[in-house]
Amino acid sequence: MSSSMGLGVGSAPMNSGAYSPAKEKVGMRGSHNRLLVQRLRQLLNNIGSVKIKILVPFFLIFTLIVIAGRAASFMGWHHQSPQPRSRKMYTVLINTWRRNDLLKQSVAHYAGCSSVDAIHVVWSEIEPPSATLQAYLKRSVHLKSKNKNRPDLRFNLNEEDNLNNRFRPIEGLRTDAIFSVDDDVIFPCSTLEFAFSVWQSAPDSMVGFVPRMHWVDSKNHDVRRYTYGGWWSVWWMGTYSMVLSKAAFLHKKYLDMYTNQMPASIREYVIKERNCEDVAMSFLVANATGAPPIWVKGKIFEIGSTGISSLKGHSERRTRCLNDFVFLYGHMPLVASNVKAVNACDKWFW
Repeated sequence: MSSSMGLGVGSAPMNSGAYSPAKEKVGMRGSHNRLLVQRLRQLLNNIGSVKIKILVPFFLIFTLIVIAGRAASFMGWHHQSPQPRSRKMYTVLINTWRRNDLLKQSVAHYAGCSSVDAIHVVWSEIEPPSATLQAYLKRSVHLKSKNKNRPDLRFNLNEEDNLNNRFRPIEGLRTDAIFSVDDDVIFPCSTLEFAFSVWQSAPDSMVGFVPRMHWVDSKNHDVRRYTYGGWWSVWWMGTYSMVLSKAAFLHKKYLDMYTNQMPASIREYVIKERNCEDVAMSFLVANATGAPPIWVKGKIFEIGSTGISSLKGHSERRTRCLNDFVFLYGHMPLVASNVKAVNACDKWFW
């Protein structure tokens, strides 16, 4: 029995070449399984390469976002938190004089600008505005306003005709920014929005549309004197040191400084000469900041035809103002600049 079992185990190699259906079936099954495994691996490899191709762009975008976020933090850039009403809106301060038709156009236009919180009319006529005029203007604000909260319309009444009236402090202002403008010029709302954004970046500066310059008078060698440079000299040289308050943003604090802190002799000078209140404000701001104003390039629509600037001898009177203010201040505070703010969204080329 024992030898018989020994022969059974030892005889397997001897019979390996013999045909066996079971053995053939097992071999075919193994070959099929290997082929299936190879195809499955190939399929997985192909799927993996496709996934990689799809995921690589997303990975690169994610990486760029992370790097940009860290770069912003490194550079000190941060998302701005919501601003209070005093900083995200502005007050329009319109200076007018016996031109109700122009005033009506101005009020109706600025009431439609989205960031306008209030419209104040500087009224220096002896007679107060008529009930008819007030009703007309209030109706215009109601019709033209695009805000949920319509701009307040108020008249700043003055007892005498005085150019200093336009810079008197105003009680109850809800905004830091004031857009000082004459009744005979109009600016598109989009232009004002851009200029307002420039002012928000430099709220201590005057930001305006009408640049002027003080030039050193080369004819006088003994005493340093200055010449008032109008628009054409600014255009030709590309340099300015003032932006006129007929169209400029400024901080409301300068109204108090002009009325209560600026030398009274300058206000008296303005009353006597009936001119140069805008030059006086430029001197005030430059003296307080030691910095130049900011000129914004924008569309200007002239809707009036007459004014102080149209009178004969205007430039000579302004030159005299410059030199007299320098004497009263004891130095020249105006700072020249050749920087101009331009809205790149409106330009094909920077």
